[in-house]
Amino acid sequence: MSSHNFATLRYTALRIGLFVASFAVVWALAYLHVIPLAVGAANTVWLLLLAIVISAPLSFVLLRKQRDAMSEQIVEKVDRQRARLAANAGQEDGTE
Repeated sequence: MSSHNFATLRYTALRIGLFVASFAVVWALAYLHVIPLAVGAANTVWLLLLAIVISAPLSFVLLRKQRDAMSEQIVEKVDRQRARLAANAGQEDGTE
């Protein structure tokens, strides 16, 4: 099977990987006291939110090719479903 068949899985895996990498960088910066730590138990939440804010625009720019491939895959599946539904509706109309 070609990689086009797994476009959604590939995009999702790369998006998660980019988030994990962003979280690792943010955690390292917090550990080195380059960025401030949050108060008490909120530290993990602060680091997660910061990693989300960093990884979202990066994924928008860096994963454009994968996102486009995923969109094509989804559009093809939707078009096949529409054609199948139209064919079924045509058969039902023809029997009356």
